[in-house]
Amino acid sequence: MPDRPDRTAKTNPGNYFEDFEGGRTLVHAVPRTLTEGDCALYVGLYGDRFPLHSSAEYARSLGYQRETVNDLLVFHTVFGKSVNDVSLNAVANLGYADVRFLAPVYPGDTLRAVSEVLGKKENKSGQNGIVWVRTVGTNQHGKPVLQYCRWVMVNKRDISKLTHADDKPLLPKQVEPQQLPLPGALDLARYEAWPAGGRAYFDDYNVGEVIDHIDGMTIEESDHTLATRLYQNTAKVHFDAFAAKSTRFGKRLIYGGHIISVARALSFNGLENTLGILAWNAGTHANPTFAGDTIYARSEVLGKATLPCRNDVGALRLRLVAFKNHNPALEPVPLKVEKDGAEAYHPSVVLDLDYWVLMPKERR
Repeated sequence: MPDRPDRTAKTNPGNYFEDFEGGRTLVHAVPRTLTEGDCALYVGLYGDRFPLHSSAEYARSLGYQRETVNDLLVFHTVFGKSVNDVSLNAVANLGYADVRFLAPVYPGDTLRAVSEVLGKKENKSGQNGIVWVRTVGTNQHGKPVLQYCRWVMVNKRDISKLTHADDKPLLPKQVEPQQLPLPGALDLARYEAWPAGGRAYFDDYNVGEVIDHIDGMTIEESDHTLATRLYQNTAKVHFDAFAAKSTRFGKRLIYGGHIISVARALSFNGLENTLGILAWNAGTHANPTFAGDTIYARSEVLGKATLPCRNDVGALRLRLVAFKNHNPALEPVPLKVEKDGAEAYHPSVVLDLDYWVLMPKERR
């Protein structure tokens, strides 16, 4: 009987933990042109209301060419490019550091991405390990629009062989105020307050202040499925319900970036005047989420920074925390609890994001 031909010889199985080596460059396929349709779908998924991404006239009044693509749609698109090479065989995406939004993206711009492997560490179980990468997204002119580091738990191809890999990289703990990328086009000479409808400006926020964003959003199966498809995020844990039955959760996981977008959209209530995301200092997907979960959010003001040569805007450092099936505005919940003798996130906490936003100062 003739040997059966290999029917998977031309398909890409994705990289496993053993395939990653420090310094390796991963050039991600399939550049993506973002259109007005993509932006409309994003609004349909999250109900995002920040006017810079909603109104061409408002954006032009602030010096931009037109309405800008939502910062998080840019992030998800670049992230999605990297999945096929970085996290196709992931157990879960774990966190982020040194995330910087470097330049505005407009409908019609085409994004591509390249990643560098920073290091990896095999887990004690021997079944998987953590891989760190730095990804840079550029537009059609080769101009960087986004860069970030992330770490992801990736399955091993052969769990019978230990690699003893342990070269975890040292990542910056925060993006310093002087490193924050400011949009060069921004001009507040014609700024008006009514499009955003917010009552609070830079000087109205106090360090230590906590803002409960009140509203909740329930995740439907259709929402997160459409979102991951929109971002061309092919990670198996989000798509393959049949395969997910054999995992410890027994069902598909919600893409962590979907939670970030839900929480950010909810944060509009209390942070309406925000003019965009400048950077993330750190981010953790604290617990998994699933279809049917309802997400609530709160923000804590961690810091404030003046910006070079600008007296009309400032940077707010915020801690955005998302909760599942628990409204912190009605019943407070601790961020962390003791578990097995160690500190761990409360089971209701699904996102802990430390980030900088740009906030106008009120004209006196």
